[in-house]
Amino acid sequence: QVRLVQSGGGSVQTGGSLRLTCVRSGYTGSRRCMGWFRQAPGKSRELVARIDNRGNSTYADSVKGRFTISQDNAKNTLHLEMNSLKPEDTAMYYCAAPSGPLCYNQWQNYNYWGQGTQVTVSS
Repeated sequence: QVRLVQSGGGSVQTGGSLRLTCVRSGYTGSRRCMGWFRQAPGKSRELVARIDNRGNSTYADSVKGRFTISQDNAKNTLHLEMNSLKPEDTAMYYCAAPSGPLCYNQWQNYNYWGQGTQVTVSS
């Protein structure tokens, strides 16, 4: 059983920083792709960042240069460091993993999800 448990998030003012953590368990075999998604009220769930099984990362244009995705494979832990936060970053953030070793950008291709954590950025 694959399980993703998130921690972190909270409320900050514009320009502040937050770090999200996702701990995964239940995986077998080689390292898998994982992603961070977010969903704001009235908007679609969107990919924030992902990291594939080779350690290559991809970011949404809206967060490039501000967010960093990383993973500690020894601890089965995924992180999202968010800097220079803006009010438009306000959303529920989710870590996610697909059912297999392939990597995707669309949320529909991810099968396992963390419980979500709220990030609120005020002006």
